[in-house]
Amino acid sequence: MARACLQAVKYLMFAFNLLFWLGGCGVLGVGIWLAATQGSFATLSSSFPSLSAANLLIITGAFVMAIGFVGCLGAIKENKCLLLAFFLLLLLVFLLEATIAILFFAYTDKIDRYAQQDLKKGLHLYGTQGNVGLTNAWSIIQTDFRCCGVSNYTDWFEVYNATRVPDSCCLEFSESCGLHAPGTWWKAPCYETVKVWLQENLLAVGVFGLCTALVQVWPGDCRLPATPLLGPSEPREQSSKGLAPRNP
Repeated sequence: MARACLQAVKYLMFAFNLLFWLGGCGVLGVGIWLAATQGSFATLSSSFPSLSAANLLIITGAFVMAIGFVGCLGAIKENKCLLLAFFLLLLLVFLLEATIAILFFAYTDKIDRYAQQDLKKGLHLYGTQGNVGLTNAWSIIQTDFRCCGVSNYTDWFEVYNATRVPDSCCLEFSESCGLHAPGTWWKAPCYETVKVWLQENLLAVGVFGLCTALVQVWPGDCRLPATPLLGPSEPREQSSKGLAPRNP
């Protein structure tokens, strides 16, 4: 039973890490496609222009592929060094996530202020030459999340030096609709709207991460017994029949 359990765990771990590796390939492929076709797509920060969706997907996909490959190879080969490297990588990911979460909750207010200031600086690059990625990103966010500006739509007044907003802020899109009255624009702030959306979806990400950790930890509970099992040819006990000492 113990050997059958270990074999089942071995192939289960291999299958799980194979899916993990394939997922990393998909994420990496999307990142490369975005980098090749959309340039610096979804670059919102003026201070960190390389922090784009394409670059983040490429880095994440490559890291996930590396972890999945080490896990697959270690499981199928039953190599202790590879399995140790695999669990060390998982531990590193866990520690990074925990550190980021602690720092985020400890400095939430400072992070919010800095992020909003940086995003407002980025608004001044909207529609300018060489900033297609930032322009597309703001257009998509304002259209999909039905919001306008970082704090509110008046953030765009400083950009244009006039009472106007991009056309992506309009309730009903039309050419030059950003020149109309404020009653025709979205009123929700994009920063808070996106932040609430992320908080709501982080729960699903957390549940997925917990399930992943449980699947990875569970194989450790199935081990071989300390003493080897007796084979079918080995006698378990001697029969007293024919073995009793004869009386002299």
